[in-house]
Amino acid sequence: MSGSPSPGQARARNWDALAAVIASLVGALALLVSGYTAYLQRSQVRAQVWPYLMLASYDTENSVKLLNKGVGPAIVRSVRVRVDGKPMRTWREVTDALGLGHVPLRTSTIGGNVISGGEVVPMLVLGDADTYHRFRAASRGHTAVDICYCSTLDECWAYAADDPTAQAIQKPVDSCPALPAAEAFGD
Repeated sequence: MSGSPSPGQARARNWDALAAVIASLVGALALLVSGYTAYLQRSQVRAQVWPYLMLASYDTENSVKLLNKGVGPAIVRSVRVRVDGKPMRTWREVTDALGLGHVPLRTSTIGGNVISGGEVVPMLVLGDADTYHRFRAASRGHTAVDICYCSTLDECWAYAADDPTAQAIQKPVDSCPALPAAEAFGD
């Protein structure tokens, strides 16, 4: 008699097992909810720091500018400018390769810099309208610009334009390539 449980004790043990199962399910559900909440927060942060670079021509200012149309800063990791496939190091080399010779110009260094959300940076400003229009005409079909940039969350994008004044292609990339010194654009 003393070795067999009474009917009340067996029923108590069943309730304990049920309570343990329910507690485990509640814990698993809480873990899933916290994981989903973290995912949503990460998505919100990504949207808050999303950069979006693009080049634009400003005919009235005789310039080509880099714009960050996103809301977050863009960390520019690499810039490459090519004329007929050959990498150039400066805008002066670009204008020489396009046959424009020594023209008056002002430049801004983009590579290695941070472009704030909404910021507009004049990459190239030519001295007068005639020079600017000659540059645009000579660039078409000959000049390509590649810019790789990242967000503060280290998500990166590659921007590629076959012409600094034309529509570009943007695509996400795992990381930005380290360009050899001979290919890295310095202006």
